[in-house]
Amino acid sequence: MTSETALQTNAPLVACTISRDVQNFDLLIEDMEDALGEAWGDLSFDDARQFFRQPDSGSLKFVAVAIDQQDEGALAMIAELIKSAKVQGVKVILIADEVSPMALHQLLQLGAEDFIPYPLPENALNEAIARLDRPEKAPAVDFVETSAGTLYGKSKSNRNGVVLPVQAVCGGAGATTFAVNLAWELANIEKKAPQPRVLLIDLNLQYGSVSTYLDLPRREAVYELLTSTELMDDDSFRQALVEFNDTLAVMTAPPDLLPLDFISSEDIERLIDMAKSQFDYVVVDMPTTLVNWTEAVLTASEFYFVPFELDLRSAQNIMRLRTALQAEDLPWEKLRFLLNRAPKAMDLNAKSRIKRLSENLEIAIDVQLPDGGKIVREACDQGLPLALEAAKSPLRKEIMKLAASIHAHQAEHLEAAE
Repeated sequence: MTSETALQTNAPLVACTISRDVQNFDLLIEDMEDALGEAWGDLSFDDARQFFRQPDSGSLKFVAVAIDQQDEGALAMIAELIKSAKVQGVKVILIADEVSPMALHQLLQLGAEDFIPYPLPENALNEAIARLDRPEKAPAVDFVETSAGTLYGKSKSNRNGVVLPVQAVCGGAGATTFAVNLAWELANIEKKAPQPRVLLIDLNLQYGSVSTYLDLPRREAVYELLTSTELMDDDSFRQALVEFNDTLAVMTAPPDLLPLDFISSEDIERLIDMAKSQFDYVVVDMPTTLVNWTEAVLTASEFYFVPFELDLRSAQNIMRLRTALQAEDLPWEKLRFLLNRAPKAMDLNAKSRIKRLSENLEIAIDVQLPDGGKIVREACDQGLPLALEAAKSPLRKEIMKLAASIHAHQAEHLEAAE
């Protein structure tokens, strides 16, 4: 349907597509016709600029802005069109065909209600249109059963999972290895069924390696979820998760490398609230860098694990971290420091260094994790937790003991609450 015939018809218009050339998006044309019949039109970018200057442009329910790689040079103009639509009260669905994450991030920040990759998945447009009128929160329904029991499900108001972030103060301190194995141990902590429901989230949007350490695929659904958390419901949340051995639910990092400010504090709060409503434990693998949403994770956490090593760079970074958190009046007391690759008990010189470091930094070193050596690297390369690759590893035993203490602490807390 051309812009001239569409916008001059007597039939009331519900929506319009906006693109450089709508014929480049033939599947979008078909889906618009299936969803709206004749009640839609199409506009070029130049026509859309003129259209939004008309007072009756606000009568549209939504516009579908379709872009591809060739349009990245016109991002400023496209951004203005999205802003103009929002000013008129018109909702925006963004259709993107192989657009770079940076460009997409820039456009989504302007307030598009939904995002759909092109070629359009089956029923994706109809579902996006339906979400435009959907209440923010979906009603609570039952959990989903899997072959191994209840891994995850739709929101339940009586769940309030424990959030356990892991963030190293320096590269190579073993944060991801610790996060993966802590999540696995918590998911297998009970001797008898049912086991706790555990979710492992990789929030290192640039170099997250949880998927590598568990040999899991990265899902495009993670990217789609993070771009529109305000529209997140139980279905979209579950689609972003993958299962490891029918025991552990995992949200991997997105397939593409993304800027760390791709998500906001509000996005993180929605994500964590959803995760807490469905899981008993939520382990979060954080980027080493402090970002604008670190506060949201820290505030939501029960304990905030900080792996470090016995060296000067770790000591300096811990001091800088304390200064930063205390300057913002953030809960420094939630931090739990884990000394990774700790020296053996008979190394008296190293024990003296640990004591001095603890005293000088005024921190308690809660756990000393032994050096797992070559077997740890091999387990990570094989995509397996230590419990499945090297069950007798001293490192695995320490993480298992820590998981048991966390679970016992939570059991005591729940018993006291009752």
